[in-house]
Amino acid sequence: MEKGRTEVSYFRAQARWRPLELAFWAATLLPFVVTPSYLSLASQIAITALFALSLDLLLGYAGIVSLGHAAYFGFGAYSAGLLSKHYLGEPLTGLMVGAAAAGILGYVTSHVIVRFRHLALIMLTMGFGLLLAEAANSASDLTGGADGLQGVRIRPLLEMFRFDLYGRTAYAYSLVVLLACFLISRRIIHSPFGLALRGIRENALRMPAIGAPSRAHLRKVYSIAAILAGVAGALLAQTTETVSLEVLSFGRSADVLVILILGGAGRLYGGLLGAILYMVARDQFSGMNPQYWYFWIGLLLVAVVMFLPNGILGGLAKFLQRNT
Repeated sequence: MEKGRTEVSYFRAQARWRPLELAFWAATLLPFVVTPSYLSLASQIAITALFALSLDLLLGYAGIVSLGHAAYFGFGAYSAGLLSKHYLGEPLTGLMVGAAAAGILGYVTSHVIVRFRHLALIMLTMGFGLLLAEAANSASDLTGGADGLQGVRIRPLLEMFRFDLYGRTAYAYSLVVLLACFLISRRIIHSPFGLALRGIRENALRMPAIGAPSRAHLRKVYSIAAILAGVAGALLAQTTETVSLEVLSFGRSADVLVILILGGAGRLYGGLLGAILYMVARDQFSGMNPQYWYFWIGLLLVAVVMFLPNGILGGLAKFLQRNT
């Protein structure tokens, strides 16, 4: 009985909201007031943050390294885009369809993915992502191929809020969805299932000995991560009203991995902070030097890896430990 109470107290303490967390989410409302002309960029940051959050569940907590995570992002984007083009442009329905399509794809592929680790896993996920991208390029009658999916039309959100060029509705919509998905992810991580995932990350062979089936848990978290990535992709399709092959590209998978390295994997907020830093830096560097802006992104990444090997949040946590 005492042991059970101790476990409940532990999970309650982990799930308790900290003042810095509340301050972070309050700060996400500032773009409406401080930078209203950058709300379109803010919506892209929120979508990218959600995509990074989905990968963090895999890499940071389950130890699954993926270089093809854009497959689920793009599958959700195309599913929502095709639905709005041919049948229904209602945003929330499209969001659920994108999530469901990506989740089904994630569940099917997870049965293969969880059987491999390390280098084989990296090559397998990258190969799957490239395969899906080429399939989308070949099916030009359905996806539009290299020209992208045209004719996506999204109805006003809740039949009241129209998506405009200023990005007000797009950012509010993306932010609410990001918060909802973050709450779900936070609940998962601060649960016995989340604790089991961290154990599997450290030693997948020993976890079954204490009653945690490694492959079953990995299939679950892989499917959940695919759903979140599909939601992010559907958001992108709806807020931009277009879907291009870039949503399935290797570059997008690599970018989200860079974002996690910058922010710090396995910390929930690492992907969110990394997305803010990466997207703002990309916007500023591309404005300064349109041809060579990736050089500055690479320099930033090298600096973070050299001086903050656990990401910005990891370095901040280490600094606070030293001063307490």
